[in-house]
Amino acid sequence: MSGPLATATVTTTAPTNDKPYGIAQIRAYVPIQLDLKKLNYDVWRELFETHCSSFGVLGHLNRSSAPSPDDEKQWKERDDLVKMWIYGTVSEQLLDTILKTKSTARDLWLTLEALFRDNKEAQSIQYDNDRQMGKFGPEDSQHSGFDKTYSDLA
Repeated sequence: MSGPLATATVTTTAPTNDKPYGIAQIRAYVPIQLDLKKLNYDVWRELFETHCSSFGVLGHLNRSSAPSPDDEKQWKERDDLVKMWIYGTVSEQLLDTILKTKSTARDLWLTLEALFRDNKEAQSIQYDNDRQMGKFGPEDSQHSGFDKTYSDLA
């Protein structure tokens, strides 16, 4: 149609951010593997949060993002992507612990936080007990890094 009564139909869609889908190797961005034995949770968490923030998906970890009826499918796909990033940066032992059906990235995030916070506290208590029992000699704390380990736990 043409003329003064012609109307145009304009279809708009919400802009999408496909940037996160370009990540094939998460370990290039988060180069350490989260492991209960290494006590590297704080470093891993900082790297992972920074990565998620830079790719616009931090809301899947901190609950600032929730699906709406209009974008539920896209939100679920992004959440699954963040879950895959988590799975790709944890040890096999942790993967066996956190892998559960129908969990969200936030569920995994909170499970990991609880595991490491609880483990850090338990290791700190055990270290205090071992020191009080005299299990470490002066040479241990000077040469083996026990005091550094303890300060990392505290």
